[in-house]
Amino acid sequence: MHVALLEVELFIPFAHSLKDKRMVVRRIVDRLGKFNVAVAEVAHQDVWQRAGLGVVAISTTAAHVEQQLAAAAAEIDRVEPGLVTRTSVEFLT
Repeated sequence: MHVALLEVELFIPFAHSLKDKRMVVRRIVDRLGKFNVAVAEVAHQDVWQRAGLGVVAISTTAAHVEQQLAAAAAEIDRVEPGLVTRTSVEFLT
């Protein structure tokens, strides 16, 4: 069993309230549902223009987990281009 965590940090310059930020985060979370990963906002919950997302995938092979997280990161960048400031992947085996 292989488990991996993708940490994504976003900067949302056009968000002028938590409601604006939540709309962006919700759009991302909804779109990642098709990738069979778990997604949660894990950092900067009370900051208007920043968001920290945690995306977790689990599979029998490390290559499949890496592929799932790469697809999720690409989808985030496709849905909200230019907002990703940092990503990191950590394997938790």
